[in-house]
Amino acid sequence: MRLYFDNNATTPVAPDVLAAMLPFFSERFGNPSSVHGLGDDAADALRAARSAVARLLDARSPKEIVFTSGGTESINTAIHSAVALNPDRRTIVTSAVEHSAVRAPLAELETRGWRIVRAGVDADGRIDRAAIEAAITSDCALVALMLANNETGVISDLDGIGERCRSVGALMHVDAVQAAGKVRIDVARIGADFVSISAHKFHGPKGVGALWVRDGITCPPLLRGGSQENSVRPGTENVTGIIGLGQAAESARAFAQDDAARARVAGLRDRLERGILDQVSGARANGAGAPRTFNTTNIAFEGLEAEAMLGLFSSQELYASAGSACHAKARKPSHVLTAMGLDADQAASCVRFSLARHTTEAEVEQALGIVVESVAALRALA
Repeated sequence: MRLYFDNNATTPVAPDVLAAMLPFFSERFGNPSSVHGLGDDAADALRAARSAVARLLDARSPKEIVFTSGGTESINTAIHSAVALNPDRRTIVTSAVEHSAVRAPLAELETRGWRIVRAGVDADGRIDRAAIEAAITSDCALVALMLANNETGVISDLDGIGERCRSVGALMHVDAVQAAGKVRIDVARIGADFVSISAHKFHGPKGVGALWVRDGITCPPLLRGGSQENSVRPGTENVTGIIGLGQAAESARAFAQDDAARARVAGLRDRLERGILDQVSGARANGAGAPRTFNTTNIAFEGLEAEAMLGLFSSQELYASAGSACHAKARKPSHVLTAMGLDADQAASCVRFSLARHTTEAEVEQALGIVVESVAALRALA
């Protein structure tokens, strides 16, 4: 039995999502910009998907949704828009544990003279709110923070930060890529100006995502071309992908509001985590003292290397991760874990297990057995 515990990297496309997409590869293949029946059909389907994504984010209007190729494009669009809209401000505030899709464009802006304030986190991965709020001054163009961390699952307390931004005229972007479908998202309550999501993190297809842009903000386009997506993202829409995103958003919203369903997966995560900590000496769960997404546990295995463990797990069809899939092959210590105080060797010993809404008790028990036996085998070899 294949045991897939790497759902923070990507999720399988859900059957209802695939079923919704298939007709748009064949009989419903129209271009939504075409002025005829097939085009109208595709345009209607896009409108329905836009409304579904708006509901997932509790947005005021579907018109606030811009379809993109995924989280990275959404995040870059938000960052470069904020900089363009605040040309006289030279400070950007973020945290030390952001995804590379935030870190890389900010590092590039830093080389061009922007001041990047990277607030630290505590040992459990909680952001330093005092440092963030102190840095939000009249020179601040943007605050860019994630809602849920992709490596540890730690959920950030962002309440009030958007209000602080508005008080000085700064903009706020929230990376909700790992939060969508796991926590209830209310863009008005968060107080953000931009929120990014990606379909493949909640059982939609890869290569499609969305950026919520608060009504009243005009995003300068990264590309030039047609008038699609209110000219923010010109080019013929990825209709099949967007249909999949819309269907996945509907299902994700229902799941995020189903307390019993979320509690079931949280219980399985806790069973896996407790079983490892109880049966593997020197194991420790990173971020366990902070609020976390219900599906994620990141565990340090003292004296071992994650790469060796993952190889042995994979040979038994257990699939997990050493952290972000975007950097899984970089062989560098996780910036998230080192920011939490782990040294390079400790960070290199960490494995992330991330469950899905369909994960079963039997899969957890089998995975636990493989982990315990694999660690024992590696320690015996050492």
